[in-house]
Amino acid sequence: MERRQFLNMTLGALALAVVPASVRAEDFRKLKPAVWSAHTVEDAIKAMYGSTTLIEEGVKLKAAGENHDSGKKAVASSGGAIPVNFSTEIPAKTIAVYQDANPEAAVIIYTVNKYSVNNYDIKIKMGKPGTITVVVEGLDGKLYAAKQTLDVALGGCEG
Repeated sequence: MERRQFLNMTLGALALAVVPASVRAEDFRKLKPAVWSAHTVEDAIKAMYGSTTLIEEGVKLKAAGENHDSGKKAVASSGGAIPVNFSTEIPAKTIAVYQDANPEAAVIIYTVNKYSVNNYDIKIKMGKPGTITVVVEGLDGKLYAAKQTLDVALGGCEG
């Protein structure tokens, strides 16, 4: 084996050995089971963070839907797969998505760090019209949020 090839393989193995140590994910289903069984967004946020005091700034949220009239809610053509984009520049610990259209309010919770790119595209199901809420837990301990209300033309859970 040539020296250069040996060094490349050694450096590659070292890089792979270091990566798992720097990636940390919390299993919030085990750590905070009440979040996942909460039926309201407020109860789920309280179970996750211990507070429901939200600052509605610093978080961008866009759930795909068409605005047919200015001043009216956006309409998703199907609740089966609603595209949701959310992002923040706030230094964060966690980012969570909730909705009030289905029996359980929590959708997903991400653990983030200073190296995370906090711009997400997901798809969610909504069985009826409702509001999507994104909560960012800042490193400062405050909860930042954005909300968007959608009408749903066809139910995601039934139709």
